[in-house]
Amino acid sequence: MGNDASRDATAQAAHPDFQLVQSSGEFRELRRSHRSFVFPLAGAFLLWYFLYVLLADYAHDFMSIKVAGNITLGLVLGLLQFVTTFGITAWYVHHANKKLDPAAEAIRSEIEHHDFDATARTASAGEETAR
Repeated sequence: MGNDASRDATAQAAHPDFQLVQSSGEFRELRRSHRSFVFPLAGAFLLWYFLYVLLADYAHDFMSIKVAGNITLGLVLGLLQFVTTFGITAWYVHHANKKLDPAAEAIRSEIEHHDFDATARTASAGEETAR
């Protein structure tokens, strides 16, 4: 109908320019903060996990060392895998709550207030060329 075109134009004007968002300094800093935390931690955990798997597969005598009663070193290291997983999860949640979420919320707020609106950017560029 006749109203569909105006509704489409209004909906299209409200869409942010995500390339502009991704090229902003705030977004790059958020991505850097996330990656600098996640990648080293994930790499360290994978090394720890594969070390455990390799020890379990190739170091039977070492993993069979009795620590207390029938509890072996392999069992202790296996349980430490769970402890490590929960510890990393708690650490990431703390990091995200303290650093990532506030930065992401600020970017979201800018997007919702049309600071990254594609039509606003085009209009302001048109005003500058008209001067």
